[in-house]
Amino acid sequence: MRDILVTFLFIVGVGYTIKQPYMGVLVWSWLGYMNPHRLCFGFAYSLPLSYIIALLTTVVYAFSGERKSLPKDKLVVLLILFIFWMGITTLFAFHPDIANEDYIKILKIQFPIILTLAMFNDKQRLHQLLWIIVFSLGYFGVKGGIFTALTGGSFRVYGPPGSYIEENNTLAVACLMVIPLMIYLRTHLTRYWQRQLMLFCIFSISFSVLGSQSRGAFIAIATVGFYFWLQSKNKIGSAILLAIFVAILALILPESWYERMDTIDNYQEDESSMGRINAWTMAYNVANDNILGGGLGLWSPQAYFAYLPEFKPGMAAFVAHSIYFSVLGEHGWIGLMLYLTIFYLAWRYCSQLVRDCDNNGQTQWIADLARMIKLSLLAYLSGGAFLSLSYFDLPWHLVAIVILLKEISKQSITVDEKRPRQQAQAIGANVQYIYREDRK
Repeated sequence: MRDILVTFLFIVGVGYTIKQPYMGVLVWSWLGYMNPHRLCFGFAYSLPLSYIIALLTTVVYAFSGERKSLPKDKLVVLLILFIFWMGITTLFAFHPDIANEDYIKILKIQFPIILTLAMFNDKQRLHQLLWIIVFSLGYFGVKGGIFTALTGGSFRVYGPPGSYIEENNTLAVACLMVIPLMIYLRTHLTRYWQRQLMLFCIFSISFSVLGSQSRGAFIAIATVGFYFWLQSKNKIGSAILLAIFVAILALILPESWYERMDTIDNYQEDESSMGRINAWTMAYNVANDNILGGGLGLWSPQAYFAYLPEFKPGMAAFVAHSIYFSVLGEHGWIGLMLYLTIFYLAWRYCSQLVRDCDNNGQTQWIADLARMIKLSLLAYLSGGAFLSLSYFDLPWHLVAIVILLKEISKQSITVDEKRPRQQAQAIGANVQYIYREDRK
């Protein structure tokens, strides 16, 4: 039954893509975030759905009337430069075969994001993309939250198989990034039952994040909560609400959750924590020794033995355990600077959009969305400090959305500036006409 449903939805998406190529990006994003075919047990499991929709979208877009240029923005230049730099580091990678395979995966993620920059230039299309993201990731979060509530948080929740967020820790951070987007979309729902259903989904995903027993997600929650409190106009009221929320959680969460979080302080006694420190030390040594880093797929026993003198078998799991040290080790200091600059500018753009578009009827939605994207980026940048999520689709899609919001705001502000001038010209023309008529 699942195979038939997924295939049917895909065929419907293909039909819409033939008419409007931007729909192909939506279908592509659905497949990338949710991996619905991997939830099947029959013929749909191994169908190359992503390849089909990628090829179709590209061909239809090439012959369509959609604009063929990207926004003229320095953040777009930096994004393309970072992709190009990863290609250079791949050519000189320690493990070329693994690096080539991983780089192709990254290109498959970045290509629909580039198409997003080209085609998603209005509010309607951006909202459709947000709904696809929220539905695709929210499916696992809501289901996991209900499961967590029913089992008292005794089990962990996992993401779509074969994806960057398959592990419980990475899914938790991804869900935390989705929550602000859900809050934003809820403000655009008009019916009472829709708003209440969305509120239920938000609480369910929150339970899923906590039930993951992820230390990275816990740090992200604390960071986002503190930032939310700082930005709140009613700090006393916000503090009371946060205290009530924490008290309720204290009664619900199992003892295993507290034992897991306690390892943050006692990291010397935790093998996973020490494995992270070893991975970060190795990445630092590689970047200092190689301007291009070690390339994608760096994390191997050979690299550890070469760049971590005290390394012994069993001292580390061979993963980066951090978005920052992942980029540092794989692409060197130049790659890390590009990476940090991209997200720094995206954050600055959000702040600028809030200042320029707030309290304006036509652009208020831009300010509201920019605020929520800041929270999503904060969740990623804090929670990702302990997880290997450097190339996960969502943060890069959010960067693209921020660029598009800036473009849309420019157009809206330009229209608002022209309107009084046009009205004044029209009034002046009418006055001149009346004056001439009176002279006659």
